[in-house]
Amino acid sequence: MHPQTQKQIQLISRPEGMPTKNDFLYKEIDVPRPSGGEILIKTLYLSVDPYMRGRMTDAKSYVEPFALNEALSGGVVGEVVESKSEHFSAGDFVVGMLPWQEYSLANETEVRAVNPDGAPLSTHLSVLGLTGLTAYFGLLDIGQPREGETVVVSGAAGAVGSVVGQIAKIKGARVVGIAGSDEKVQYLKNTLKFDEAINYKSTGNLYASLKEACPDGIDVYFENVGGEIGDAALSLLNKHGRVPVCGAISSYNKTVSDLGPRVQTKLIKSSALMKGYVVNDYSDRFKEGATQLGQWLSEGKLQYEETITEGFDNVTDAFLGLFQGKNLGKQLVKVAEPAT
Repeated sequence: MHPQTQKQIQLISRPEGMPTKNDFLYKEIDVPRPSGGEILIKTLYLSVDPYMRGRMTDAKSYVEPFALNEALSGGVVGEVVESKSEHFSAGDFVVGMLPWQEYSLANETEVRAVNPDGAPLSTHLSVLGLTGLTAYFGLLDIGQPREGETVVVSGAAGAVGSVVGQIAKIKGARVVGIAGSDEKVQYLKNTLKFDEAINYKSTGNLYASLKEACPDGIDVYFENVGGEIGDAALSLLNKHGRVPVCGAISSYNKTVSDLGPRVQTKLIKSSALMKGYVVNDYSDRFKEGATQLGQWLSEGKLQYEETITEGFDNVTDAFLGLFQGKNLGKQLVKVAEPAT
């Protein structure tokens, strides 16, 4: 039997700059009961992601901002513990965008079933989930790397960047990663087999280091970070270079506008394409992407790393740690063990 009450995490103030624990509230609420077509889901793994910072600001974006004094939400893998749906039974495992709480009510159409046998449940929030799909479509649809080309990835040891670099290697490209610690640089080179990696925090001159690492220039720059890292990479674009813009984490907590070199002349000189996107742009092709990622994983062509924080009480710590670069690969929170 599941409990009568549970914890929920609400956003109670909109952060100015870097969020703090004072922006969140842990609240005790009742565990709901499902009715027609609904299922009750026990949260097992919960995803925290940099894009959530943007949703904490009341500004127009590609997704609605989080409401104050209500639960935040994100990717969740959970177990069905009670069902009023013909499509799901107790003991099934599902993934969906659900509230930050220990038990969630969902309509049968709001989640999809996942197979617990093919790969660990957590991978459906990382390499086989929206993270992997973000890497897959951004690199292959916009970046279109070709054999022998040079692909540079910023935030390369993060959840998306680490998958991007590996897919680029599968496609025969030369891959250079940019990360924020010597440990991450070694991980990229030794484990993920990137051709070169740069610690942007310790290099005296990032542009010079990047130019040295890319003697033939940059054909594809996969942007996760923005700021001075992006400025350096855009300056080295080859003719007809491609720049998928996935994120700009360097600016997410700034309280003033992020200023830097103007990109127009760089794009004109290189006849380059720079295109922003969100993964839901490709929602009608998710099955294609998930199938291919699963195949590469089963063939040993994709490695993945997950930084897993234990306990629902530590969700906010895990989220705040994203902006200090504490995670290697995908940052997840393990909330509970499966009952079955």
